Amino acid sequence: MSAVIKVEICQLPHGADLLLPAYQTADAAGLDLLAAVPRSAPLILLPGRYEMVPTGLTIALPPGYEAQVRPRSGLAAKHGVTVLNSPGTIDADYRGEINVLLINHGQAPFQIRRGERIAQLVIAPVTRAELVPVEVLSVTERGSGGFGSTGR
Repeated sequence: MSAVIKVEICQLPHGADLLLPAYQTADAAGLDLLAAVPRSAPLILLPGRYEMVPTGLTIALPPGYEAQVRPRSGLAAKHGVTVLNSPGTIDADYRGEINVLLINHGQAPFQIRRGERIAQLVIAPVTRAELVPVEVLSVTERGSGGFGSTGR
């Protein structure tokens, strides 16, 4: 069983009627985020375009954690809609609204309605690094081989 941490969450006035993020199954890694767009004006995401979609939520993570905003696989597979800066990182000291930067890679306009599940929020521990300046890095079998250097 994984650890459970407390994350404070506030609903902003424009998201007060929406359900709080929730895990959809017992072993789900991500909490579903909902679109807090006006009911009277759904957002139309045209092919090749991206938009910042509000969730109406703010959170306070404990120190040592981050929240990752990730795509929903169903939106990507069925409509070509995904999170542009995936995963988006929410730092423990951020207190602003969670927004989701969605892009439409599909062929047709995609309508985002109020309360629609648009992304997942995964809470994860953060490992901090201490950078150690050196003159030369240690040698490895791979060396400086980059993109595609290990074959298919």
